[in-house]
Amino acid sequence: MKQAIVHIALVVKEYDEAIDFYVNKLKFELLEDTYQPEQDKRWVVVSPPNSNGVTLLLAKASTPEQHEFIGNQAGGRVFLFLNTDDFWRDYQRMLDNGIRFVREPIKQDYGIVAVFEDLYGNRWDLLELNSEHPLATRGVTQ
Repeated sequence: MKQAIVHIALVVKEYDEAIDFYVNKLKFELLEDTYQPEQDKRWVVVSPPNSNGVTLLLAKASTPEQHEFIGNQAGGRVFLFLNTDDFWRDYQRMLDNGIRFVREPIKQDYGIVAVFEDLYGNRWDLLELNSEHPLATRGVTQ
């Protein structure tokens, strides 16, 4: 049997501002932006550059309950983990693009990590795993 998680839904306020952030600031790729008239919504999918793993489905909040979770999908914990093949390159580029880091880079047993926030306040780890880490060969290679 082979299965995979394909998308993670990320609740956003507006499609275009979310696309702008992920594509222009984080340098993600816009894989799909399709209007679905039967539901009056868009199917918007983004992915880190050159990734073949899980994608983000940018899902516009459509109810008051969904709006409450924008920027707090994990109760203030780190929600998503962006692995890179060059931590310092991406860290500097993100700083240059105005990304807000809430925890400075630190070396851990598993690699280098820093915590940043997306445009709504969801927390992410930017990390570069050590080559010995069991997940180092999944998705990002050096």
